[in-house]
Amino acid sequence: MIKYNLKCENQHVFEAWFKNSSSCDEQLERGIVSCSICGTTSVEKAPMAPSVPKKGRGPRKSDQQMETEAGQMAVAMNALKELRKNVEDNCDFVGDKFAEEARKIHYGETEERGIYGQATEEEKSELAEEGVDIATIPWLPNSDA
Repeated sequence: MIKYNLKCENQHVFEAWFKNSSSCDEQLERGIVSCSICGTTSVEKAPMAPSVPKKGRGPRKSDQQMETEAGQMAVAMNALKELRKNVEDNCDFVGDKFAEEARKIHYGETEERGIYGQATEEEKSELAEEGVDIATIPWLPNSDA
């Protein structure tokens, strides 16, 4: 397993684990890696410092520690996939009309229900200022990436 720093088109930097370097490149090229902050699939590798321990800074992580971390990452990824399924099964997809629909629900102009979709950073800020309760969740692709 290898860990990369990735950066999306919205300048969010996050980490992701891959089987190897070519697996990372292939998944990025296919657009199946999404930003863990905003969900966009326009993602590229970000500059990162090599993981080289300096003298006197302690030992490198053992294989066991790395396996444990990879296992924890797998558990987290599975939880996010289940969250996505739950949202898709129980909420209405409103696409890029999310901010408009959220306002209608908030102000009682339409029935109260769970919705999901996309909103720009500006729209999210405006909704927050208006007191509209929303949450941004990492949106993993529906694949075995």
